[in-house]
Amino acid sequence: MKQIPEIRLVEKPWGHEEIFAHTRDYVGKVLVIKAGHELSFQFHNVKEESIYVTEGELALELENDSGEVVTHTLRPGQAAHVAPKRKHRMRAVSDCRIFEVSTPYLDDVVRLEDRYGRVDSSEKTT
Repeated sequence: MKQIPEIRLVEKPWGHEEIFAHTRDYVGKVLVIKAGHELSFQFHNVKEESIYVTEGELALELENDSGEVVTHTLRPGQAAHVAPKRKHRMRAVSDCRIFEVSTPYLDDVVRLEDRYGRVDSSEKTT
């Protein structure tokens, strides 16, 4: 019988992540974002992710094919895909619970802006 993986809780300034799967091929996690908080404005070089909102209202800023950043409102039952190199940010309008599945490159984050001071000037590309 396979061992049941331990869920890893990662505290963040905007809430926390619950990583429930981390394999060589994919990662599964739950993001809990407190109302009024946001993740970094960022992109990933190779990481690809899909999100599914289960609770709350999320404002997702996502770069489109023309390079414009468009804000999408996602509510429970709605999903979005974030391709590599696409600039994006998640902002919780109300307390949110989001399922995220991604490729396993958790350290592939280039922060362009961050209200919690986590931008390293050596990481900036624009």
